[in-house]
Amino acid sequence: MSGFCGLMQEHSPIDSLLLKKMQEKIHLRGPDEEDSFLDGYVGLGFRQSKIAEQISDRHPLSNENKNLWLVCDGQIYNHAALRKDLVKRGHRFSSQNSSEVILHLYEEKGVECLAFLRGMFAFVLWDKKKQCLFGARDRFGAKPFYYTEKPSLLAFASEIKALTVLPSFPGKVDTEAFCDYLTFQYVPEPRTMFAGVFRLPPAHYFLKYLGKPLTINRYWQLKLNPSPAPLEYFLEKIRGRLRETVRLYLADNAVQGAFLSSGIDSTILAALAREQRPLSTFSVGYEEESYSELKEAGKTAKFLETEHHEYIITPQEFLKLLPQLVWYLDEPVADPAAISLFFAARLARKKTAAVLSGEGADEVFAGYAIYREPFALAPVSNLPRSLSRPLYLLEDILPVGIPGKNYLFRARQPLEKRFLGNAYIFTPAEKKNIAWLGNCPSPFRITAPLYRQSADRDDVTRMQHIDLSLWLPGDILLKADRMNTANSLEARMPFLDHLVFELAAALPLQYKIEGNATKKALRDAFKDILPPVIINRPKRGFPVPTREWIKRTEFRRLFRELLAGNGGNWFQKNNVLKLLKDHLEGKTEASRKLWTVLIFLLWYEAYNLKNSRKLSFK
Repeated sequence: MSGFCGLMQEHSPIDSLLLKKMQEKIHLRGPDEEDSFLDGYVGLGFRQSKIAEQISDRHPLSNENKNLWLVCDGQIYNHAALRKDLVKRGHRFSSQNSSEVILHLYEEKGVECLAFLRGMFAFVLWDKKKQCLFGARDRFGAKPFYYTEKPSLLAFASEIKALTVLPSFPGKVDTEAFCDYLTFQYVPEPRTMFAGVFRLPPAHYFLKYLGKPLTINRYWQLKLNPSPAPLEYFLEKIRGRLRETVRLYLADNAVQGAFLSSGIDSTILAALAREQRPLSTFSVGYEEESYSELKEAGKTAKFLETEHHEYIITPQEFLKLLPQLVWYLDEPVADPAAISLFFAARLARKKTAAVLSGEGADEVFAGYAIYREPFALAPVSNLPRSLSRPLYLLEDILPVGIPGKNYLFRARQPLEKRFLGNAYIFTPAEKKNIAWLGNCPSPFRITAPLYRQSADRDDVTRMQHIDLSLWLPGDILLKADRMNTANSLEARMPFLDHLVFELAAALPLQYKIEGNATKKALRDAFKDILPPVIINRPKRGFPVPTREWIKRTEFRRLFRELLAGNGGNWFQKNNVLKLLKDHLEGKTEASRKLWTVLIFLLWYEAYNLKNSRKLSFK
């Protein structure tokens, strides 16, 4: 596990003390070692942690001639095969680090080297001869990459924290990003909540020649192309591909454990890893048993014969750590599952430096319950206009809250106007009521280009395309990276291996959704190694009792205190307090909306914006 930072400054040499400050801000990504490289107008900083008993290699890495220098966060899982071929071509390696193959592939292929890499990565390579920085991010965005650009300055880092030490860092909220956050519960790529700070999008690379503008290009395209192949063909391929992927991800012996929830995704990974070696598994739950997955996870662990570890999160402990967890996130992400993930990572780090984790399976194999909606709406949405019109007139006159009103409303909306992804927190009208905003741009401007790309696909596949492009990097992978690295833990995600995805991308609709079951092909592929009670278990997705916690006195006190602070100036406070009051009185269910407001307020405080009270964590 590691992190990097760096600068290109065109009119004066790099300040080594500034680079050092940037490195210190990302020390949790690599608490064991740090190093840097300075070459006049370019500086690269790096931090890393030792994995298991391995001797870590010094970074930044260089090629034989010392004219290429690399900092890379991540793992290249096919490095052994690439290294073997490169050695045959005369390349000499100076380390066992998997990312060193990037240097030598770049010598052979230039930017085309990206097509050969199988793994999760974000890196920057300095080509001294060409006076050019070359940076890239993996296909799905498992590893983060932030940058900010000013006249004559490019700064980049694994986390925004490293950029906050720059003298030119504005420390202001991006108003458009704030609008989008209230809709999505995260800020969609490439923006961040910080004005002037951007993410390099997944599957993209940049080139920055000294004295020339930054250019960004895509190197891999997300494509979902259903195939008419029979089910048995897919089942055999899925079994083989996932087994091979897990074997690759375990090859360096760093992984000694796996996260284990009640779901099928983590269970499959743990089962495949368990075929190869003894394994520890890690689960967390809550005092509120209806939200806890510990019972089911424990039964699964017993079946798999793993060394199982559990932890129960109390509301008091969570409240104490909540400001710090938000600081770890870098920017507000109002997904309560981040809480579970932090505690799971903390538990796992006591036993291992790396784990297998099931992120991506729901997007890749169609596992979310919302993907069944097109089938549920079909009885009305597919009716001829002459028959559907009376139903839609009925929807107009039904009072809010009456069963069936929302169903009819959604049935008459085209997919492009009803589905923005897994989260849709505040509607445009609700945003105007809750926050001090001018004319917010429509959130559908973000999804519209993606829908155009998938215009010839079925509705479920189009929904997957939206979530793979937005929800996965903006929510799932961002919180996974921050909550794991906050504990100096590396999480490896076999479902996001691009060869696994390309196989799943060919699944036709009937092999994704069948009745009430999602991920049909994935479930069927592993019926031979897992019992029916596990295979058929519905998805729960790290449930968190935020609905109950918001009712607690200490949470209400924190909410009101933060709302009275500077961050509360972004909101119409009386309307927010009314929403809280209505929720507490049971007049409405607003826990997700209130949580979204709370996380923004905590983030605003944590990053000391607009002279607000500063919270500082190490």
